[in-house]
Amino acid sequence: MNARRRTVLAAGAAGAAALATGCGSDSGGGGDGGDTSASPTASAGATDSASPGASGGVELARTEDIPVGGGTVFKEQKVVVTQPEEGEFRAFSAVCTHASCLVSTVSDGTINCPCHGSKYSITDAAVEAGPAPRPLPAERISVSGGAIRLT
Repeated sequence: MNARRRTVLAAGAAGAAALATGCGSDSGGGGDGGDTSASPTASAGATDSASPGASGGVELARTEDIPVGGGTVFKEQKVVVTQPEEGEFRAFSAVCTHASCLVSTVSDGTINCPCHGSKYSITDAAVEAGPAPRPLPAERISVSGGAIRLT
């Protein structure tokens, strides 16, 4: 009976581990990371004050690549960039604050998470539909010469 009990306990532990892994993220960073002092907006006329050129951060896209009233998810950098109004660019973490899934689309004025249906505003990343408990954290970007850079 001891061998049977060990088998049942081992199978239960393996199942629990698989369940926890399936709901987690591969980032290891959790859902509410980010710099709380970050500036979530950058206008088309903004410049990178650190230093111009290649040292200004990772270029994510060109301004013309981000649709007005929409946005683009950059999965590798785990960032979503939106353009709520012409020439107004905002960036947020792409990691959902509910279960740390990556958001996948931007449509109809919201940033959308495929895992449990959370939706965030493209303007300020406020939760528009749960179960997300809080907005997406802001990310720092700069816009200069038509380039949007993660800073």
